[in-house]
Amino acid sequence: MERPINQKRVVLAGGSGFLGGLLAKELLARNYDVVVLTRSPRERSDGARETEWSGTHIGEWIKVLDGVDALVNLAGRNINCPHTPKNILEITESRVNSVRVVASAFGHIAHPPRVWVQAGAIGFYGDRGDQWCNEGRPSGEDNLAEVCRQWENSFNAVVMAKTRRVLLRIGFVLGRNGGALPVLTRLTKWFCGGAVGSGKQYISWIHLADLNRMFIEAIERKDLSGTFNATAPNPVTNKEFMRELRRVLHRTSCPRIPAWGVRLGAWLMRTEPSLALSGCRCAPKRFLEAGFSFQFPDLSGALKNIYG
Repeated sequence: MERPINQKRVVLAGGSGFLGGLLAKELLARNYDVVVLTRSPRERSDGARETEWSGTHIGEWIKVLDGVDALVNLAGRNINCPHTPKNILEITESRVNSVRVVASAFGHIAHPPRVWVQAGAIGFYGDRGDQWCNEGRPSGEDNLAEVCRQWENSFNAVVMAKTRRVLLRIGFVLGRNGGALPVLTRLTKWFCGGAVGSGKQYISWIHLADLNRMFIEAIERKDLSGTFNATAPNPVTNKEFMRELRRVLHRTSCPRIPAWGVRLGAWLMRTEPSLALSGCRCAPKRFLEAGFSFQFPDLSGALKNIYG
């Protein structure tokens, strides 16, 4: 499809989910031409177009990559499931394979994207207690850290002289209509919004609006390359997070949920208890050094914006 000569095109791989849908909206508002690669394409009314891809094999979709300004790869199976060996393998393969097939596609087109922005996760650091984790911290040792390590290794192994590359290690994303926040909100409204386990595990959060701006800057700023923590500058403990969420939702008091209760609840909800019982305290060191200005640096303001 022809587009105005001055209009930039961005391809969002795996862009039909929570993060991709809202990033597409932000890009469209900035007059980008947006193409979404998805397993189940549909007609859209917002101006974006969807093209079918498998996330594992070369296909007709590679044509939309030729000459685009940016590729953003968000593909990967949701980690909100029991972390059985089978599920961990599927989570890993969904991420690694999407990176590899995108890299392979570049060999079939004349003009590769000017920039490739790859989603990663702060799960890379593992469970770190109260240690600060900036981008120079080595990876952790648990299952998710291993997933993230393989994910990043597949991206870093790609040699592309003409494409700038940025990897965003994304934290706990705060948005009203997706991710884990709506689950915590429902529990809090049912007076089950107390601290989880010890309550000392850190939550390195990021407001969705700031995350979208990080993606935009990664696309537009030619001086940005390499790995960045995509988190707010003021992470909080689980106890502090739940207290602030209760305050915003007008739930004055909720009992603490012991670790055994979390494990039981996770079993009932078919999810993974370590997602709530572990954490890391991340600093967006490289974004701050690059002069990024956070709209929502503090949790109170972020939650007020979402639920105000």
